Amino acid sequence: MYGGAFEFSGERFDATYRLFGPKDEALGTAKAIAVEQTIEFPLDLVDGPIAAHVVGRLTGFEEGEPGSFDATISYALESAGAELTQFLNVLFGNSSLLPRIRLMRVRLSPGLARRHAGPRHGRGGVRALVGADDGPLLATALKPMGLGANALAGMAYELALGGIDLIKDDHGLADQPFAAFAERLEKCVSAVERGRRDGGTRAVYVPNVTAPGGETLERARLARAAGAGALLVAPGLVGFDRMEELAREVGLPIISHPAFLGGFVAGECSGIDHYALFGQLQRLAGADVVVFPNYGGRFSFSQSECRRIVRGVADDLAGLAPILPAPGGGMTLARTAELLEFYGDDVVFLIGGDLHRGAAGLAANARALRDKVEERRAGRRLSAG
Repeated sequence: MYGGAFEFSGERFDATYRLFGPKDEALGTAKAIAVEQTIEFPLDLVDGPIAAHVVGRLTGFEEGEPGSFDATISYALESAGAELTQFLNVLFGNSSLLPRIRLMRVRLSPGLARRHAGPRHGRGGVRALVGADDGPLLATALKPMGLGANALAGMAYELALGGIDLIKDDHGLADQPFAAFAERLEKCVSAVERGRRDGGTRAVYVPNVTAPGGETLERARLARAAGAGALLVAPGLVGFDRMEELAREVGLPIISHPAFLGGFVAGECSGIDHYALFGQLQRLAGADVVVFPNYGGRFSFSQSECRRIVRGVADDLAGLAPILPAPGGGMTLARTAELLEFYGDDVVFLIGGDLHRGAAGLAANARALRDKVEERRAGRRLSAG
């Protein structure tokens, strides 16, 4: 028998899984997860501290939505070590390969919250960056892929002039020959600075630093030195631990992009729930703004899923700062009132292609968007009064 001799702190964190199928089958799956996510070893061959502390504990089991059950399993703090990668592995490593299991939410222990500081800026810091104490922030992406650095910089100038708060690279802009990262960074930072000066705005440029290996950190440092206001990164491509590294080592606000994360949420009976993936795990890994597909656009997210994300970015998470949700993907000026009603004021409206429509130009369309938002907010205040 294997028991080990390490003295455990007794501190534990929890994960809740939704299990689909008959009650007896779901209960058996819950007990199997407790072993699979920890020792992955015959339970009858361990005893002592390993059996008492390392093996996951089933602490809750109740009926969820029809045909499912929610099982809560607690894990020893020590099982996660001090690494975000191992924490994610304990949460859903091997069990992510099994059918009819969905990770719904996590509860951090105080020790985990100390090890992973989460957002360095949060909602308040991002608002301070662009000088907006309240109300929705406005964001857009420089696109389409294929434009040169000069054309993208010209676009960035117009958007800053028109009052867009966060002017980010599209996630498809990397280090391609038609718009190399270093050249695009220099020209877009300069263009946004001119747009701020000429338009009296507080716009910031947000370059995409998603890259292979250590190049992500190197590009982030170049971006900070060049005067970028924030960073765009896709944790589905570089890893949540790399995003956490950017938050820790570079210090600029981080906008997280959902590229390559869709497979985690595509199935209703597997993967990770929107609340946990786009809310809790993004905050834990240091994101200050999280981009996700808006309902009613070209993606398949529903209103219910978007609401869960909005809760996940703000609900208590062991004291970690709340962050801003940024719905995108098919956002239009015509939907401004509807989306303001749905999301409220603590949101980043990410509108891309629709700002390019018509003959008025980017700056005028950007001002029209801001006017629509302010007009709607004013109307809501009058109604409330």
